[in-house]
Amino acid sequence: MSSESSVVAVARNDDISVAIEEALALLDLDDLFTGKLVAVKPNETYAEADDTSGVTQPDTLRAVLRYVKARDPRELVVTGGAGAAETDEVFRHAGLDRVLTEEEVEFFDHNRPPFEEVTLDYPSNDPEVTGPQQKVMVNPRVLTYETLVAVNQLKLHRTATVTMALKNIAMSYPAADHYGHPRADEDHQHCFFDDMHSFIAAMAARFEISLAITVGHPAMIGTGPLNGHPVETGLAIASRDPVAADVVGARLLGFSAQGVRHLWEAGRMGLGQTDTEQMEFPGMSLREAAEAFSEAAYGRRLTLGTD
Repeated sequence: MSSESSVVAVARNDDISVAIEEALALLDLDDLFTGKLVAVKPNETYAEADDTSGVTQPDTLRAVLRYVKARDPRELVVTGGAGAAETDEVFRHAGLDRVLTEEEVEFFDHNRPPFEEVTLDYPSNDPEVTGPQQKVMVNPRVLTYETLVAVNQLKLHRTATVTMALKNIAMSYPAADHYGHPRADEDHQHCFFDDMHSFIAAMAARFEISLAITVGHPAMIGTGPLNGHPVETGLAIASRDPVAADVVGARLLGFSAQGVRHLWEAGRMGLGQTDTEQMEFPGMSLREAAEAFSEAAYGRRLTLGTD
């Protein structure tokens, strides 16, 4: 895919539901949903009753679910697996549980057993060079999803640099009921954090993301994935190429693809496009999106620098 042009749709509206609808309308997506088992994976890393700024917001999830439901999936499920808390608690604090009830959509916590071992590949010219995490335990239901929609927040991350579609899936699928809550408190040994970037790229190769939807509602700057400075931008980024979508999001946050190692590795593995010059922007241009983001985040319309 990295040698082909990827379409990245960017839209902006004070109503994030409208921005999401406008961005998705610019893409050819019907084949992803009709008659398919569709899983929607929001960002549910951690939330408390007085701070839900680090996770997907209810109106974001509702807009995505309504879009998918209108395209006649055979089955629709919201799949989640928080790594720093119990998933149902995060959903309750964030109000995502009410959306599921109102939209009559099933919720599945993929942190729960049973578990199945999945092998990860780390492509290298040197057969002796392997990644730090060779296998990962997941709930086998995640292996049955025909279409995976990653719904992400546009955020900085102190270790992964940025956290969007690739990070959303990679650090959620490993089953926390197996590895520990939070995963830093190990029940079973793992080394996800020894080289998080390579792990994220390997997980992206194993678990294909069909559609990435990343919103700055709110975006988080300063630091992250939590306890940063949340800012409302009204921006929605959507693409069938999750690497390209993440690269665009990273550019808004101030990083080129080479500045985010898991994106650079994913590009070199052929998982998606990292060159913005080879992307198509049917909605807002990358320059327009960067100016809108910087004005919302910093109070100035900044333009993108050269790589």
